[in-house]
Amino acid sequence: MYDRLASIRPRVRSGLERAFAADHTPHEVAASFAFGVFFVAMPTAGTALALFALIGYFVERASRLALVATLVVFNPPVKWAVYGASFWLGSHLFGPVPGASVADVSLSAGLDILFRQLVGNTILAVALAVVGYAVTLQLARLHHRRQRSASPAGAAESRSDDARPDVPS
Repeated sequence: MYDRLASIRPRVRSGLERAFAADHTPHEVAASFAFGVFFVAMPTAGTALALFALIGYFVERASRLALVATLVVFNPPVKWAVYGASFWLGSHLFGPVPGASVADVSLSAGLDILFRQLVGNTILAVALAVVGYAVTLQLARLHHRRQRSASPAGAAESRSDDARPDVPS
């Protein structure tokens, strides 16, 4: 299991570095990642890739790689853990459903179970998106600073980390 996780880490890191290196500000990368985290954490029945393709096509400021990175982070085992935690959270907030367990959560389950699942899932998705935004923003800013300091003209640039690279400041 550890070997499997270790083999994924370089691919995720490489993808994030490419996302940071693209012509997007740290805010745009972080906002794209946060949106992706929110949408992928919700029970969307696999429609995330199609939505991300549409956003990437129509929204110039969206970072396509940051959106796709959320699909790597929220792979099926992680999504099931999020769903289990969502049902637990919803049950903690609204009380348990008599005779129901985490294993009973599905779209065909009763409304009481589905309600707890969706409320818990929404709360977790928002929390994960906020944390994802903050972490990604810091990583993107760090990457941009390193790139500027490594380039010969980087020391002379006075542009903010969040300035658009294609718009003069």
